[in-house]
Amino acid sequence: MIAIVDYGVGNLFSLTCSLRAVGAEAAVTGDPAVLEKADKIILPGVGAFGDAAALLRRNGLDKTVTRLAGQGKPLLGICLGMQLLFDYSTEYGHHEGLGLIPGSIQPIRPVVPAGYKVPHIGWNALHFPRPHPLFRYLTEGDCVYFVHSFYGTDCAAHTIATAEYGPELTAAVAKDNVWGVQFHPEKSGKVGLNILRAFCEEVGVC
Repeated sequence: MIAIVDYGVGNLFSLTCSLRAVGAEAAVTGDPAVLEKADKIILPGVGAFGDAAALLRRNGLDKTVTRLAGQGKPLLGICLGMQLLFDYSTEYGHHEGLGLIPGSIQPIRPVVPAGYKVPHIGWNALHFPRPHPLFRYLTEGDCVYFVHSFYGTDCAAHTIATAEYGPELTAAVAKDNVWGVQFHPEKSGKVGLNILRAFCEEVGVC
């Protein structure tokens, strides 16, 4: 079973439907006991980093997620959920993250060309600097759907995919059993479903 962390933010319905479409049993939960029993955990998220981090901590789910990840349980962060895996974010102040991926979350406005719109919304091709099991069913240039104004930096050693939006921006990261994607696989059609299929197959839950 894959547990989707419910802490008050996130596109939970479409993510649950996408997981079920690839044959995975999925449960939306904010109960630490259910997270303990799950084969894998997905941390979704939309909105502001500081608010999301505060909600995780208010419910004690930050400690549960980091502890289980530290014990080797596979964890996938999606969009803001990926950003929360990092050390900290500078979105509207300085906010501490979960510290599972070294690096920080910074605004894209200073690094993208002046004519580019922020937030970055739309379909972009993925580029893979190194092979990773999460993308076993994908090929170079497959497109996924992004909605974001901030991105992961100082994380080159853990970057497993980038997307060009002016410069190459971090699109996915991985460190051991902790993986994250900046885009929305649940909104990325067949390509997104293949990413979720690859994630759940790592422990045979599909």
